[in-house]
Amino acid sequence: MSADVLLSWQVAGVTVEVVQGDITDLSVDAIINAANDHLWMGSGVAGAIKRRGGVSIEREAVSKGPVPVGSAIATEAGELRAKHVIHAAVMGQDLRTDLPTVAATTRSVLDLAETMSLGSVAMPLLGTGVGGLDLGPVATTMAREVATVASEGRCTGMRVLLVAYDEVAAMKVRRAVEDLR
Repeated sequence: MSADVLLSWQVAGVTVEVVQGDITDLSVDAIINAANDHLWMGSGVAGAIKRRGGVSIEREAVSKGPVPVGSAIATEAGELRAKHVIHAAVMGQDLRTDLPTVAATTRSVLDLAETMSLGSVAMPLLGTGVGGLDLGPVATTMAREVATVASEGRCTGMRVLLVAYDEVAAMKVRRAVEDLR
């Protein structure tokens, strides 16, 4: 599956792109894994990352956990095209999350990416798989948080890809970004 850029938006020196495709195929500085606080990689995006990039990613992540919900840590990316995986702890062991946690976790990812001087990060819709949140509100929350961080003068020059795997999710992300422009 190739990744297609559906929309690009410049906000305060940050390029936000809505992308439809497989996040594990992207050649970026970091892809984001929607993780639990113990950083075990099971199904969904985490499972795809582990299958494509290798079990070494999970071993390294688990060695750095557990971490607080809402935080993020980075590992190497194994066999992936990306250079790093940022594990975004958007849920605890109960595998539940909410929109304030999605917002805080999105900010933690961007904080870490900025600290690491990354030029590009690809983020799936956090909490919409195992976490069970609706695509639309998550897309709005994440897009708003990226715009807020950018408007604070942070992450300047960074490309932030909001990645949707299928057409339905892509439509929701595109709508969320268009509503902010």
